[in-house]
Amino acid sequence: MGFLDTLLGRTKPVQPNLDHLFAVPNAALTLEVSIGFKPTGFGAVCYRKAEGGAFAQVESDVEQLIEGFDGPKVEASKDKYGFSWLLVHREPDQLSDLVTDVHAVNSSLQDNGFGPYLLCSLIYFEDPQGRKLALVYLYKKGTFYPFAPQREPHRDNVLELQVKTEIGADLPLEKDLTRWMALWGAPGF
Repeated sequence: MGFLDTLLGRTKPVQPNLDHLFAVPNAALTLEVSIGFKPTGFGAVCYRKAEGGAFAQVESDVEQLIEGFDGPKVEASKDKYGFSWLLVHREPDQLSDLVTDVHAVNSSLQDNGFGPYLLCSLIYFEDPQGRKLALVYLYKKGTFYPFAPQREPHRDNVLELQVKTEIGADLPLEKDLTRWMALWGAPGF
Protein backbone atom coordinates (compact mmCIF):
# COMPACT_ATOMS: atom_id res chain seq x y z
CA MET A 1 0.00 0.00 0.00
CA GLY A 2 1.39 3.33 -1.00
CA PHE A 3 0.81 6.80 0.34
CA LEU A 4 -1.63 7.66 -2.46
CA ASP A 5 -3.67 4.51 -1.76
CA THR A 6 -3.95 5.49 1.90
CA LEU A 7 -4.87 9.06 1.00
CA LEU A 8 -7.58 7.93 -1.43
CA GLY A 9 -9.00 5.39 1.02
CA ARG A 10 -8.04 2.32 -0.95
CA THR A 11 -7.46 -0.80 1.06
CA LYS A 12 -5.61 -3.95 0.27
CA PRO A 13 -8.06 -6.83 -0.23
CA VAL A 14 -8.09 -9.51 2.44
CA GLN A 15 -6.47 -12.71 1.25
CA PRO A 16 -8.59 -15.80 1.85
CA ASN A 17 -7.26 -18.18 4.45
CA LEU A 18 -8.84 -21.52 3.69
CA ASP A 19 -7.34 -22.96 6.86
CA HIS A 20 -10.03 -21.04 8.76
CA LEU A 21 -12.37 -23.80 7.60
CA PHE A 22 -10.59 -26.19 9.96
CA ALA A 23 -11.93 -24.15 12.90
CA VAL A 24 -15.52 -25.14 12.03
CA PRO A 25 -15.49 -28.36 14.14
CA ASN A 26 -14.67 -26.28 17.25
CA ALA A 27 -17.46 -23.85 16.39
CA ALA A 28 -19.77 -26.85 15.89
CA LEU A 29 -19.07 -28.02 19.43
CA THR A 30 -19.92 -24.56 20.70
CA LEU A 31 -23.16 -24.54 18.68
CA GLU A 32 -24.20 -27.94 19.97
CA VAL A 33 -23.48 -27.21 23.62
CA SER A 34 -24.85 -23.67 23.69
CA ILE A 35 -27.93 -23.79 21.43
CA GLY A 36 -28.42 -27.42 20.35
CA PHE A 37 -27.44 -27.25 16.67
CA LYS A 38 -25.75 -30.36 15.26
CA PRO A 39 -24.04 -30.93 11.89
CA THR A 40 -26.23 -32.46 9.19
CA GLY A 41 -23.33 -34.00 7.25
CA PHE A 42 -23.75 -31.60 4.32
CA GLY A 43 -21.29 -29.01 3.04
CA ALA A 44 -21.28 -27.05 -0.20
CA VAL A 45 -19.00 -24.88 -2.30
CA CYS A 46 -20.42 -22.18 -4.58
CA TYR A 47 -18.47 -20.81 -7.54
CA ARG A 48 -18.89 -19.21 -10.93
CA LYS A 49 -18.16 -21.66 -13.68
CA ALA A 50 -15.41 -20.59 -16.04
CA GLU A 51 -15.43 -21.36 -19.74
CA GLY A 52 -12.95 -23.73 -21.26
CA GLY A 53 -11.50 -27.18 -20.98
CA ALA A 54 -9.04 -26.37 -18.19
CA PHE A 55 -11.81 -25.46 -15.76
CA ALA A 56 -13.91 -28.47 -16.77
CA GLN A 57 -10.91 -30.71 -16.12
CA VAL A 58 -10.26 -29.22 -12.69
CA GLU A 59 -13.95 -29.54 -11.81
CA SER A 60 -13.95 -33.20 -12.87
CA ASP A 61 -10.70 -33.88 -10.99
CA VAL A 62 -12.14 -32.32 -7.82
CA GLU A 63 -15.25 -34.51 -7.95
CA GLN A 64 -13.13 -37.64 -8.50
CA LEU A 65 -10.75 -36.65 -5.70
CA ILE A 66 -13.57 -36.21 -3.20
CA GLU A 67 -15.44 -39.37 -4.23
CA GLY A 68 -12.26 -41.51 -4.35
CA PHE A 69 -12.03 -44.74 -2.35
CA ASP A 70 -14.87 -44.75 0.20
CA GLY A 71 -15.39 -41.02 0.00
CA PRO A 72 -18.57 -39.03 0.39
CA LYS A 73 -21.32 -38.48 -2.10
CA VAL A 74 -20.82 -35.41 -4.30
CA GLU A 75 -23.55 -33.71 -6.33
CA ALA A 76 -22.98 -30.92 -8.84
CA SER A 77 -25.82 -28.49 -9.50
CA LYS A 78 -26.59 -25.00 -10.74
CA ASP A 79 -28.88 -22.54 -8.94
CA LYS A 80 -31.45 -20.18 -10.46
CA TYR A 81 -28.84 -17.39 -10.52
CA GLY A 82 -26.43 -19.42 -12.65
CA PHE A 83 -23.91 -20.25 -9.91
CA SER A 84 -22.45 -23.74 -9.71
CA TRP A 85 -22.52 -25.78 -6.50
CA LEU A 86 -20.73 -28.89 -5.33
CA LEU A 87 -22.67 -30.48 -2.48
CA VAL A 88 -20.73 -32.96 -0.36
CA HIS A 89 -22.49 -35.41 1.94
CA ARG A 90 -20.98 -37.45 4.75
CA GLU A 91 -22.39 -38.92 7.94
CA PRO A 92 -23.23 -36.17 10.47
CA ASP A 93 -20.57 -37.45 12.89
CA GLN A 94 -17.86 -37.01 10.22
CA LEU A 95 -17.69 -33.20 10.40
CA SER A 96 -13.88 -33.06 10.34
CA ASP A 97 -13.82 -35.17 7.17
CA LEU A 98 -16.55 -33.01 5.62
CA VAL A 99 -14.57 -29.84 6.35
CA THR A 100 -11.48 -31.46 4.80
CA ASP A 101 -13.52 -32.26 1.67
CA VAL A 102 -14.83 -28.69 1.39
CA HIS A 103 -11.29 -27.38 1.94
CA ALA A 104 -10.00 -29.69 -0.81
CA VAL A 105 -12.56 -28.37 -3.31
CA ASN A 106 -11.62 -24.75 -2.50
CA SER A 107 -7.88 -25.49 -2.55
CA SER A 108 -8.04 -27.36 -5.85
CA LEU A 109 -9.83 -24.51 -7.58
CA GLN A 110 -7.51 -21.92 -6.01
CA ASP A 111 -4.31 -23.85 -6.75
CA ASN A 112 -5.30 -24.23 -10.40
CA GLY A 113 -5.80 -20.49 -10.85
CA PHE A 114 -9.56 -20.38 -10.39
CA GLY A 115 -9.62 -18.77 -6.94
CA PRO A 116 -11.36 -15.64 -8.24
CA TYR A 117 -14.31 -17.83 -9.27
CA LEU A 118 -14.89 -19.10 -5.70
CA LEU A 119 -17.75 -17.36 -3.89
CA CYS A 120 -18.51 -19.16 -0.64
CA SER A 121 -18.62 -22.45 1.23
CA LEU A 122 -21.33 -23.65 3.60
CA ILE A 123 -21.45 -26.17 6.42
CA TYR A 124 -24.99 -27.09 7.47
CA PHE A 125 -26.55 -27.59 10.91
CA GLU A 126 -29.98 -28.38 12.34
CA ASP A 127 -31.52 -28.30 15.82
CA PRO A 128 -34.03 -30.76 17.35
CA GLN A 129 -36.92 -28.45 16.35
CA GLY A 130 -35.88 -28.68 12.69
CA ARG A 131 -34.49 -25.15 12.38
CA LYS A 132 -31.79 -24.92 9.71
CA LEU A 133 -28.50 -23.05 9.91
CA ALA A 134 -25.40 -22.73 7.74
CA LEU A 135 -22.01 -21.31 8.58
CA VAL A 136 -21.04 -19.47 5.41
CA TYR A 137 -17.39 -18.83 4.56
CA LEU A 138 -16.95 -15.86 2.24
CA TYR A 139 -13.95 -16.72 0.11
CA LYS A 140 -13.04 -13.17 -0.92
CA LYS A 141 -13.34 -11.78 2.62
CA GLY A 142 -11.87 -14.71 4.57
CA THR A 143 -14.71 -14.48 7.10
CA PHE A 144 -17.78 -16.43 8.21
CA TYR A 145 -21.37 -15.53 8.94
CA PRO A 146 -24.42 -17.54 10.00
CA PHE A 147 -27.41 -17.93 7.68
CA ALA A 148 -30.67 -19.21 9.19
CA PRO A 149 -33.34 -19.52 6.49
CA GLN A 150 -37.01 -19.74 7.17
CA ARG A 151 -39.50 -19.68 4.33
CA GLU A 152 -38.12 -17.51 1.52
CA PRO A 153 -37.78 -14.50 1.75
CA HIS A 154 -37.64 -14.70 5.56
CA ARG A 155 -34.68 -15.58 7.69
CA ASP A 156 -34.21 -15.92 11.43
CA ASN A 157 -32.16 -12.80 12.20
CA VAL A 158 -32.41 -13.36 15.96
CA LEU A 159 -30.88 -16.82 15.61
CA GLU A 160 -28.16 -15.48 13.31
CA LEU A 161 -27.16 -12.84 15.87
CA GLN A 162 -27.27 -15.43 18.66
CA VAL A 163 -24.96 -17.70 16.66
CA LYS A 164 -22.65 -14.74 16.01
CA THR A 165 -22.40 -14.18 19.75
CA GLU A 166 -21.81 -17.86 20.51
CA ILE A 167 -19.09 -18.59 17.93
CA GLY A 168 -17.36 -15.22 17.80
CA ALA A 169 -14.35 -16.63 19.63
CA ASP A 170 -14.14 -19.71 17.37
CA LEU A 171 -14.28 -18.22 13.86
CA PRO A 172 -13.35 -14.95 12.14
CA LEU A 173 -16.80 -13.40 11.63
CA GLU A 174 -17.86 -10.90 9.00
CA LYS A 175 -18.40 -7.63 10.87
CA ASP A 176 -20.35 -5.94 8.06
CA LEU A 177 -23.88 -7.33 8.43
CA THR A 178 -24.79 -6.11 4.94
CA ARG A 179 -22.51 -8.85 3.60
CA TRP A 180 -24.58 -11.52 5.38
CA MET A 181 -26.40 -12.43 2.20
CA ALA A 182 -29.30 -14.82 2.02
CA LEU A 183 -28.38 -17.87 0.00
CA TRP A 184 -31.82 -18.97 -1.16
CA GLY A 185 -31.78 -22.15 -3.16
CA ALA A 186 -28.44 -23.34 -1.80
CA PRO A 187 -28.39 -27.13 -2.05
CA GLY A 188 -28.24 -28.92 1.29
CA PHE A 189 -31.01 -27.15 3.17
